[in-house]
Amino acid sequence: MSDRAVAPGHLYGVGLGPGDPGLITRRGADVIASADVIAFHAGPHGRSTARRIASELIDARSTPAIEELLVYPVTRGGGDDDDYAEAMGAFYAEATARLADHLSAGRSVAVLSLGDPMLYSSYQHLHRALAGDFPAHVVPGVPSVTAAAGELAHPLAEGTDILSILPATAGRARLAAAVAAADCLVIMKLAGHVDDVRDILRDAGKLDRARVVVRATMGDGWSAPLADVAADDVPYFAVVVVGAEQTGGPDTGVRVASRVGAPDAVADAGHGGPGAGLGEVVVIGLGPGPDRWMTPEAAAELDRATDVVGYATYVSRVPDKPGRTKHMSDNRVEGERAAMALDLAKAGACVAVVSSGDAGVFAMAAAVLETADDEAWRDVPVRIVPGMTAAQAVASRVGAPLGHDFAMLSLSDRLKPWRTVEKRLRAVLDADMAFAVYNPASKTRRAQVVALRDLLAEYRDPETPVIVARAVGAPEEKVTVTTVAEFDPEVVDMRTMLIVGASSTRAYDGVDGVRVFTARHYGGGGFAGTGALGGDR
Repeated sequence: MSDRAVAPGHLYGVGLGPGDPGLITRRGADVIASADVIAFHAGPHGRSTARRIASELIDARSTPAIEELLVYPVTRGGGDDDDYAEAMGAFYAEATARLADHLSAGRSVAVLSLGDPMLYSSYQHLHRALAGDFPAHVVPGVPSVTAAAGELAHPLAEGTDILSILPATAGRARLAAAVAAADCLVIMKLAGHVDDVRDILRDAGKLDRARVVVRATMGDGWSAPLADVAADDVPYFAVVVVGAEQTGGPDTGVRVASRVGAPDAVADAGHGGPGAGLGEVVVIGLGPGPDRWMTPEAAAELDRATDVVGYATYVSRVPDKPGRTKHMSDNRVEGERAAMALDLAKAGACVAVVSSGDAGVFAMAAAVLETADDEAWRDVPVRIVPGMTAAQAVASRVGAPLGHDFAMLSLSDRLKPWRTVEKRLRAVLDADMAFAVYNPASKTRRAQVVALRDLLAEYRDPETPVIVARAVGAPEEKVTVTTVAEFDPEVVDMRTMLIVGASSTRAYDGVDGVRVFTARHYGGGGFAGTGALGGDR
């Protein structure tokens, strides 16, 4: 046996980013693929979010890693809580000893950390205890701070703004002082402190700019004004963002971004001025997601636009360009958004109002035309540029479920009463048509999709195909073909679309997966194939 000493292993703190596996850095992925030991934290329930985010990289290894699950004894506490401090102290001592044993044996250890390892992370405690005895390296990750700003598509800070990152656990007095001193804020560790943070921001006159961002980039996230959320609805993975000062004004709810790289002369030319010619509004469907689903016509219209108006998520898909202004707003101010676009066009601007999918399907075309039906804007030209609908994209993923007569309905009852939605659902179900369901649910609007399930059970055969499609076109796309009997409303969220089949809709296993189609003819329905009238229907 050799007497040569074993070289100590290296410790790595690996930032996983805020949740989307696609945001793990190349360096982080390399470490995960090669480390002898991979350690990750979990709450008392034992489920590790960090392990889930990195699961594809861990499971794809040719040589399995040793996995160390570090289970917190408690997840709430801090400050002057002696019991919490004692429990966490014992936890970190035990975790440090376990990892030190691996490092002493010459094994490399990667500790997975959500966000960045050096920003409010559990890795910091392990690093502090181990870095003096073993080689230690930190692999930075995308922090939730910037991820939240990206989800809102609104600057965190601009120019000489002071940006502060605060923990909600800091105590009311310290928080109030820091909030008062800062221009822009991100407040982390929000769960359990929503009401205190809301009160502090209200007292500082900053509540109107504050938005909660929940589970940024994790696929099932959402955002809303802090003033409107219920404290119990805010989970652990949530932050408050008070970004750069809004210049659109509280009366419209519209955020106006800075003109990108535009000298004053270009800015003046883009908006016309006294005596300037009339501009126009072009309402554009961007398609349901990837750039490849945008039409050449839509891309050309965007290229000539001086101003782009729309919901922040959609406007962020439009590239920045010198001389172009982006006007971003919340998704609930369609009328105000349309009025802004028409006013800009009346002043001489070439305005693109953007929507996802097709602008004429549950989107901005109707809102712009309805608003334009007013003496103030009747002379403003308005054109509509079509786009691929979300229903088309979803249908293509499984075949042709909309191959015969079909309907499109929205389950949202924000602009119409539920009794109207239900009446229309029953009419379509009674007519035995396949139909696509837009806006089936949101974080707080859950009863509607449950009611849909019950109606399907009333009208449809239990084996009727139901397509549940989430984030179609995005890297996290997931499309499932189920049945009326097996349909689970709990899997539906804001990024989900449903397609429900008719009695003539069939699903079967093909070489490339499940195929679904709705026959172009119904049994006993008349002419099929090449009969007396022949031809395609």
